[in-house]
Amino acid sequence: MPDSTYTTRNLRKIYGEGPAAVQALRGVSLEIPEGEIVVLLGPSGSGKSTLLNILGGLDRGTDGEVFFRDRDLAAMSDKELTRYRRDHVGFVFQFYNLMPSLTARENVELVTEISRDPMDPGAALALVGLDKRADHFPAQLSGGEQQRVAIARALAKQPDVLFCDEPTGALDSTTGRAVLHVLREVNEKMGTTVLIVTHAAAQAGMADRVIHFADGDVREVVVNTAKCSPDDIEW
Repeated sequence: MPDSTYTTRNLRKIYGEGPAAVQALRGVSLEIPEGEIVVLLGPSGSGKSTLLNILGGLDRGTDGEVFFRDRDLAAMSDKELTRYRRDHVGFVFQFYNLMPSLTARENVELVTEISRDPMDPGAALALVGLDKRADHFPAQLSGGEQQRVAIARALAKQPDVLFCDEPTGALDSTTGRAVLHVLREVNEKMGTTVLIVTHAAAQAGMADRVIHFADGDVREVVVNTAKCSPDDIEW
């Protein structure tokens, strides 16, 4: 059994107080092994994005335990969480969040300037197949290309974990599959643990492990013995 990147025990997240309180996570206990592609699958409001935000150090649980390897995220100060995000994790969201006045290369350089051990921006863009588009502005790129720039930006930090929240949600089938190919290559070539939050059940086929969420808790964990190619995913 590989070592765990993340371990949670009875992790809860409650928003608000009293009768209006909302339980986003209801005692989640799970392990996410190193070096896997893991899909967090469930409908909107099931708690999967809340879990991703806590694992990524963007939010804190209300109670319970959450560990990155042997480090207790719940015990970290805000400054320590900032350093954790900077040094260990990369984020890719549904909407690309690129600076429109900067080229693809310059968007990637924004991250490398504050990273501990950054990758060359050109190398990061080459990894996602965009080395020839490095001097183009976001408005000159397709949606799929913009998302690949966003992935290159996250990868340029050389993170241990790549968090992807609905990374293909705004893309058509062709560009969406291209983005999933990039995520698979990142996992295989760099050994990066990749967590993908999605409500698209078909994407589960490319994962090593699928964690099914419903009503703020894990309902089932499925380990895929035979993964499919992104080309075989139905849109």
